[in-house]
Amino acid sequence: MVKIHPTALVDAGAELDSSVTVGPYTTIGPHVRVGAGTSIGSHCVIEGHTTIGLDNRIFQFNSLGAVPQDKKYAGEPCELVIGDRNTIREFCTFNIGTANDKAVTRLGNDNWMMAYVHLAHDCQVGNHTIFANSTQLAGHVEVGDWAILGGFTVVHQFCRIGAHSFTAMNSLLFADLPPFAMCQGQPAHVRSMNYEGLKRRGFLANQIQAVKQMHKVLYRDGLPLAQSIEQIQAMSKEDGSLTTVVDLMSSFLLSASPSRGIIR
Repeated sequence: MVKIHPTALVDAGAELDSSVTVGPYTTIGPHVRVGAGTSIGSHCVIEGHTTIGLDNRIFQFNSLGAVPQDKKYAGEPCELVIGDRNTIREFCTFNIGTANDKAVTRLGNDNWMMAYVHLAHDCQVGNHTIFANSTQLAGHVEVGDWAILGGFTVVHQFCRIGAHSFTAMNSLLFADLPPFAMCQGQPAHVRSMNYEGLKRRGFLANQIQAVKQMHKVLYRDGLPLAQSIEQIQAMSKEDGSLTTVVDLMSSFLLSASPSRGIIR
């Protein structure tokens, strides 16, 4: 039997695995699906077309699956999709997507979302990320795997945050943050690369050295972006073991918005 507190309101149309637990005074709507092993705390509202995967821990006072804060939204059946093994702390607000973009807001697997995090409509968050307290993403933001966002980080709509990047507390992002980069400030500027994070994740010494060289090419040599990309792409031709880090950086830079650009 699903362990539902008697004060919780779970619509008959909701699909909850038999191992799900639901705390007091929580409300779950008719289009919600929750996978095995997930626990939902008290006073949560989970609504809309929301799918939640396996073994998530959702703390009290969360709003998941509400309509987007977008005046253009006209009631389309858009979605919120949450993967597996995520921790979602208190007072988070994750909205569904919009028909004008991907129609889905997505949170991947193994993410650690601290209190007061906001994921606006159509945000796409990867795996193994950490969002510290009061991290705020505007609509259509994309966050790569293993990114860490410091407390009170605010990200402008349509920006991208690269894999393995890091933002300091109170960072304000108006442009794309490349992979591996560490930024700080209002507006944010890249200060270094996330070398310690790469060491902890098992990156090879020559790969970390290549990331150091990327930092020099992008931020210290005063080169135009196109020329920086050419030099970064040449690294993997000299050493095939660098293909992973080089491709991650070069593909990100090549897809940067001409109007928004990257944080430099």
